[in-house]
Amino acid sequence: MEIFIVSVFIIGYLAITIEHSLKIDKLIPALIMMSLAWAGIAFGMANFTTWFDSHNSVLMNIGDLGHEEKGHLMENTLLHHFGKTCEILIFLIGAMTIVEITDHFNGFQAIKKVIRTTSKKKLLWIVCGLGFILSAIIDNLTATIVLITILRKIIKDGELRMWYAGLIIIAANAGGAWSPIGDVTTTMLWMNHKVSSMSLIEHLLLPSLLCFALPTFLATFLKPFKGNIPFEDDNEKVSKHSTLMLFLGLGMIVFVPIFKTVTHLPPYVGMMLSLGIVSLVAEYISNRNFSLSDVESHEHLHGPTFGALSRIELPSILFFLGILMTVAALESLGLIFQFGESVNAQIPQETFVMLMGVGSAIIDNVPLVAASMGMFQEAMDAEVWHFIAYAAGTGGSMLIIGSAAGVVAMGMEKISFFWYLRNISWLATVGYLIGAGVFILMH
Repeated sequence: MEIFIVSVFIIGYLAITIEHSLKIDKLIPALIMMSLAWAGIAFGMANFTTWFDSHNSVLMNIGDLGHEEKGHLMENTLLHHFGKTCEILIFLIGAMTIVEITDHFNGFQAIKKVIRTTSKKKLLWIVCGLGFILSAIIDNLTATIVLITILRKIIKDGELRMWYAGLIIIAANAGGAWSPIGDVTTTMLWMNHKVSSMSLIEHLLLPSLLCFALPTFLATFLKPFKGNIPFEDDNEKVSKHSTLMLFLGLGMIVFVPIFKTVTHLPPYVGMMLSLGIVSLVAEYISNRNFSLSDVESHEHLHGPTFGALSRIELPSILFFLGILMTVAALESLGLIFQFGESVNAQIPQETFVMLMGVGSAIIDNVPLVAASMGMFQEAMDAEVWHFIAYAAGTGGSMLIIGSAAGVVAMGMEKISFFWYLRNISWLATVGYLIGAGVFILMH
């Protein structure tokens, strides 16, 4: 049955990798392989002799357990992994909703006021710097969407925007790597107690900064970034509350790690508190007067909070569910643990993590990080966890399909895989290698 489960994972993962060729959204194979993997465990449970205890990170011998005892063990493990996965998903839903509420009030239009230059080089540094900072606060995917949306109002030349978008991808992924809320993979490591907020920032801020700064500096010498662009002032209507909602939204997201440190509660609790406060202010500003007695009006369905919930990326949430629960199935059988022991015996950890970063450009970094959490048993804030956060977060920039930021930019600006490979990949690779080199030298 182990062969069946591994085969399901390989086939499902291949389908995810070539989703553009199959013209099937990646969440579909992710959900199917999750279900089939756990079905395989259910059917083969009676014959399994080893089981990985996720609570204590120990490989157990279950050969002497009865059928009923094995059934209870599987149910408890499934519930444990589902609970841990849902913590991450609820956290992401909260963050996405806050960003959508901020956008409802056109809060990000306030950022456009910062960009008042016609120099292509200065504009490059401004948007990449904003990408590096914003992605650490609102995650790299959202930061990329916001900045490309702003660029569309400044640059009318589609090909020039592609160049800027390519550098934004590098900056956003680098910015997301040093923040516990900047990328799904760092959020996973943080919520699973592999890294702490301050330690992650301390270890990765400099490598991540160089990872984005060097490619940006090199790009300023390229032909597309020479000269000036005509500046056009748009007359887009801005809400008088846009600046308030921008700072409130960003501030409440930054508040989450502080809440976790003070209360020691899981991060999703703090995110729900932040979402509640932002929603309360948004509804008050919108003057949405609910009548508890008038149940027929459904006026609240048009409020900013419910509108934001209807716009969040639910397919991405379901994709993460499928991926994380499939990897949990492989971990429960002890396959990832055994593979990790074999890897550690054959090659140095630094080499393996470097290769994992390169692999994240081809394969989605979420399952790679999920698998690594089952391979290594080091304590919280061990060097390997920080290096994994850096490699998985920034390595995906080397190919446009290697990160969520790259995929969304690909869709928004119609950037082809091979255009990015020819023009941007070498810059991303240089940045990845220099950042990794600095991290290794620091330790």
